[in-house]
Amino acid sequence: RMQSSRSKPCSCPSLKLREVASMYFTLVAAFLVILVVALQGSAPRQSDFPYKVPLDPQGLLELSWNVSYPEQAVHFQLLIRELHFGLLFGMSDRGEFENADLAVLWSDGHSSYFGDAWSDAKGQLHMDSQQDYQLLGARRAPEGLYLLFRRAFSTCDPKDYLIEDGTVHLIYGILEKPVHSLQAINVSALHGGLQRVQLLKPNISIPQLPRDMKSMEITAPDVVIPSQETTYWCYMAELPEGFPKHHIIMYEPVVTAGNEALVHHMEVFQCAADFDSFPRYNGPCDSKMKPERLNYCRHVLAAWAMGAQAFYYPEEAGLAFGGPGSSRYLRLEIHYHNPLVFKGRRDSSGIRLYYTATLRPYDAGIMELGLVYTPVMAIPPGEDSFILTGYCTDKCTQLALPSAGIRIFASQLHTHLAGRKVVTVLARHGRERQVVNADSHYSPHFQEIRMLKEVVAVFPGDELITTCTYNTEDRSRATVGGFGILEEMCVNYVHYYPQTQLELCKSAVDPGYLRRYFNLVNRFNDEEVCMCPQVSVPQQFYSIPWNTFNRDVLKSLYGFAPISVHCNKSSAVRFPGEWEKQPLPSITERLREPSPHCPPSAGAQPAAPVPLHLGQLRRD
Repeated sequence: RMQSSRSKPCSCPSLKLREVASMYFTLVAAFLVILVVALQGSAPRQSDFPYKVPLDPQGLLELSWNVSYPEQAVHFQLLIRELHFGLLFGMSDRGEFENADLAVLWSDGHSSYFGDAWSDAKGQLHMDSQQDYQLLGARRAPEGLYLLFRRAFSTCDPKDYLIEDGTVHLIYGILEKPVHSLQAINVSALHGGLQRVQLLKPNISIPQLPRDMKSMEITAPDVVIPSQETTYWCYMAELPEGFPKHHIIMYEPVVTAGNEALVHHMEVFQCAADFDSFPRYNGPCDSKMKPERLNYCRHVLAAWAMGAQAFYYPEEAGLAFGGPGSSRYLRLEIHYHNPLVFKGRRDSSGIRLYYTATLRPYDAGIMELGLVYTPVMAIPPGEDSFILTGYCTDKCTQLALPSAGIRIFASQLHTHLAGRKVVTVLARHGRERQVVNADSHYSPHFQEIRMLKEVVAVFPGDELITTCTYNTEDRSRATVGGFGILEEMCVNYVHYYPQTQLELCKSAVDPGYLRRYFNLVNRFNDEEVCMCPQVSVPQQFYSIPWNTFNRDVLKSLYGFAPISVHCNKSSAVRFPGEWEKQPLPSITERLREPSPHCPPSAGAQPAAPVPLHLGQLRRD
């Protein structure tokens, strides 16, 4: 996490300091020259760096990495296909170049250097007094320069980013002209961008796959990617007539070669079994030509986002599809991100499903946790971190879960554009026991189904509490809950087994208490908030003058008012029971925030750049 208070660190060393440190530099340089020469022309093994993502839309920068949990460190390999005069690579809270934690390779045209740096609130670069991006080597190969370096998850350096579970915003910038010092680099003038990834992939062993496994590709049929920045493309596919029940046990992306930087994320949805047929369609999802019925294809079978690998189900469970009561119709949705507005690029990407007719012991299920899609949950404008919480109560799990409980093995978090953080916590007998899934740097533009590091067991009587944090600083009126992109959601789709009838376990504030809030606002404000029955809840929120009192009272309301609980079966019918005006779960003991593990200070290198012998760099 970025913190601003710190004494000014060392800047790029002067000539005198370089002379004093010449012996140190000579040793390091000799080591690196040996590395570069020894590995000239040889690309690193793919297996050493299992995770890979293009950083830029043209694919000129390619990042690969591996995660060492015993060392609590990430090893990076950056392939630079066209090296100009260096680059910046790093991490920041939401992809900004200000207050960023950076590894920098730069050249004055003759000599090259590598160093750990940070940028201040104005984007000015400073050499970090603690060098925690540790250079491991540089390798030239026919395809470009490989740069290898290491970074601990936590360094306990207040200028460094804390690498944690969830989304990480990676940033990069290309140096197109020689620079004589780190301070001479102007971040605002750089050609750069950001890429979102889950850096800390779970260390899960791949389950054994059955011999009778078959595969099926759900892919777009030679689509011409529209020449605009963002496109959601929809394509309808169907299973063969009479396709019997199978278990999906794994899926992986199929990305057309050359389009790796354009295919941002993909999902396969199964349509509702209520309809006998669905129209064929192949076009933009927001087109007026898209048949209305496609909106009934919402049951997620597979979801992939850039940087994700194959998704495996646990050995004892599979996701059922096919057979009676299951629709034959599937909808593929692809998000194309084309910021350079390439024209005429063709694509046949999609998802490959692996399935078996030998059914596993359990059907996997998907359950929605969080907030009901309703305007009674709202966020005032101009908020930097407004919190809303949805509850799956002990009463609902007591009624709906089997006595042996369920096992959650994966999770997909979801909000709309104002979402900044999402966390689901398991509570038992009023005590928080375990984080199910958390993302402190959540982005609505990067949503994937993530396998959990450890399976979470949920028993009857447990509570699942989902909290979302929103930012509405750029909005002038209230943001209400709902389906629209400018409305908000707070959802965790948890993947679990064995499947139960419970498909949705969510809450919202009691509508009667919200009416009391509107009445209170009327009494304490000069401007009248119309309470007529014909005025909708969103309209009432839009008419509130958002002074401190009205904001604080709304926060308090959401923190104490009773809730309406939706404890729903697959048929969208609630389980029998009393679900209105339910008390908020009482949490008497919170989980402790994990304290960062700090590596031994002796491992940090002195605040000086490492010279690199890469030969004369290119001049344009």
